[in-house]
Amino acid sequence: MRLVGLTGGIASGKSTVSDLFRSQGIPIVDADVVARVALKKGTRGWKKVVAEFGDEIVLDNGEVNRPKLGQIVFSDPDKRQLLNRLLAPHISSGIFWEIVKLWLKGYKIIVLDVPLLFEAKMDKLTKPIVVVWVDPEIQIQRLMARDRTSKEDARNRINAQMPLDLKRSKADIVIDNTGSLDDLNLQFRKVLFEVSKPLTWTEFLLSRDGALMALLTIIVDDEDLHNDQQLP
Repeated sequence: MRLVGLTGGIASGKSTVSDLFRSQGIPIVDADVVARVALKKGTRGWKKVVAEFGDEIVLDNGEVNRPKLGQIVFSDPDKRQLLNRLLAPHISSGIFWEIVKLWLKGYKIIVLDVPLLFEAKMDKLTKPIVVVWVDPEIQIQRLMARDRTSKEDARNRINAQMPLDLKRSKADIVIDNTGSLDDLNLQFRKVLFEVSKPLTWTEFLLSRDGALMALLTIIVDDEDLHNDQQLP
């Protein structure tokens, strides 16, 4: 099984690339979706976060006010690290079980869409690693337009993340999303070709089919050994 790591920065276009993979029938494990589930009312993650950040982040229906929580943690590095520590075990567990479900369905290529891929050390599990990069100034402009926020707020949110240039230096494949959507689609087709190459022998053995084949081989070898032992 091939686990492809996909990451980038806020307003870099990572979600667009994720959708492009999905449109090609490649399943996505989205860490943001898993995180939302981990923060649902009544979950252990919810209880931990509310206990630390207080009832002021809770809406009338009991759910966490995610925009308000985001404002708090983006403006305070210590609180951001605290939130990550509280939710990291639940997010990691959620991602693991999503992978297991896709493995059981027989998928051989899975994309892990994880904003904090390097920070969470999940890059150790993925190969290749695809980083969606964009020019920093364009990133700010796109974030301001998308979230209708001030330049200062946009810059603070971007600075709260690992620099895209550093992520780019750690990547196996870089998608430069500074240009147009047509440019992005052209680059994606090249990335798709690389990602869809035949599995290595090791990757195949980690897939469901590979595991079943290995198990069948063990059973057959064991049966042959048993038959040999029965010969006079």
